[in-house]
Amino acid sequence: MTTDVQTRPRPVVLCILDGWGHREETADNAIAQAETPTWDRLMRDCPRTLIETSGDDVGLPDGQMGNSEVGHMNLGAGRVVMQDLPRIDRAAADGSLATNPALTGLIDRLKDSGGTCHLIGLMSPGGVHSHQDHMVALTKAVAAAGVPVVVHALMDGRDTPPSSGKGYLERFLKDVADIDACRVGVVSGRYFAMDRDKRWDRVGLAYNALVDGVGVTAQDALSGIQAAYDAGETDEFIKPLVVDGYAGMADGDGVLMANFRADRAREILAALLDPAFDGFDRARVVRFAGAAGMAEYSKAHNAWMDTLFPPETLTHIFGEVVSEAGLTQVRIAETEKYAHVTFFFNGGEETTFPGEERILVPSPKVATYDLQPEMSAPEVTDRLVEAIEAGRFDVVILNYANGDMVGHTGILEAAMSAAVTVDTCLARLEAAVTAAGGVMLVTADHGNLELMRDPETGEPHTAHTVGKVDALLVNGPAGARLREGRLADVAPTLLSLLGLPKPAEMTGRSLLDAEEAADGAPRGTPLGAMA
Repeated sequence: MTTDVQTRPRPVVLCILDGWGHREETADNAIAQAETPTWDRLMRDCPRTLIETSGDDVGLPDGQMGNSEVGHMNLGAGRVVMQDLPRIDRAAADGSLATNPALTGLIDRLKDSGGTCHLIGLMSPGGVHSHQDHMVALTKAVAAAGVPVVVHALMDGRDTPPSSGKGYLERFLKDVADIDACRVGVVSGRYFAMDRDKRWDRVGLAYNALVDGVGVTAQDALSGIQAAYDAGETDEFIKPLVVDGYAGMADGDGVLMANFRADRAREILAALLDPAFDGFDRARVVRFAGAAGMAEYSKAHNAWMDTLFPPETLTHIFGEVVSEAGLTQVRIAETEKYAHVTFFFNGGEETTFPGEERILVPSPKVATYDLQPEMSAPEVTDRLVEAIEAGRFDVVILNYANGDMVGHTGILEAAMSAAVTVDTCLARLEAAVTAAGGVMLVTADHGNLELMRDPETGEPHTAHTVGKVDALLVNGPAGARLREGRLADVAPTLLSLLGLPKPAEMTGRSLLDAEEAADGAPRGTPLGAMA
């Protein structure tokens, strides 16, 4: 389609319903069971289709569930972005991980200092923040070089079944059973060690366990986890426990972070490594010989640690193209997903483009979001409506966090309340976009809310799903139809609506069916405006 400046809709809005997946079955489906009249009407009346959000369609291994970081990078890049998980998988398989300069540099410093390597990571095969196979490979590489390893196992239960962590740790221990210089020091639920919202009371508990060996004690890691289970704690919420014999970190030791996703590794690493850290009073600050991590956690973190797998630079992404065209854009989300519509949507870069503004709405300070399933969606909508009515922005990128964050609790009733909240907010947003003469593409980064109980185990389902998500077009061009696609096709679709040319680096294709038919690309199976 072609659009000139006079006919360009304003604003063009991308509404990301985080964790809002597509599933025909209604059982344990919070979206289907909730009262969502706005969503139901849009699904009935608007051009819509299904798009892929997992596996090789988003740069992950085949069958691997997507996540918010991966989803937003693909959404903003307009191409399939190869992710850290398969990059690290390859390096572990071909042996190049053991010779990675950042890793060997840390090993050399620890040999000089005589220190211990403290390997911290999410002990999980979930593949969202980490993979325990990477922790096995790191343990073997460091120990083979003659450096002792203490493993600090962070428990998942969010991207994996709630009480699966003991089995994962058992498997890890079997995989490293022939390594004498390896032991477990601390076990902690990710709720404490992987916070991302400056809940420093939680992080402080993990810090004290890691640094000084202060916390619940256990004779060994597995019995400690079982005791936590017996007390009603699931993996995510296991209070930091210290294995007998672990006395903490010493000057001259080193830190090695196995998590490859940045957002939930930043705070604990800052507490350990940042000389100017002021999130809480640290009883003791360790003078480490060195530190390294799988990924770049932030530009600030680069001053304290080395990176095994630096980010690959993405050029001519959506935000950049919009900026170069002289258009204005705003990104808005609450704290839990703010990094996703900014840092991740911009290809892993913190800097803003000219003409780009950002609005951060604080997430509520509650222990878990089933206690406040509306989160800050109403406040996000207030700011959205204000921004649209002010008429200052050509493009609006937003995220409603409820579907994912409440979906992770595995509580159906709370998830249904979250769906109702999002639906109410969507009605207000649609009205504002329509009144302004704008157009809106509504989609998701991955699924979650549509499956709240594991069909095999009967346990609450707290992880993302691997199914498709809906994409629907509100106030689109007359006769518009959408073809099936994947997340990488969203940015080209938005550029098409804006009348801007797609750069060569964007290998995604517009979801607008007529445009794809014109250039000979496959149509897929457009759902159109089906009743």
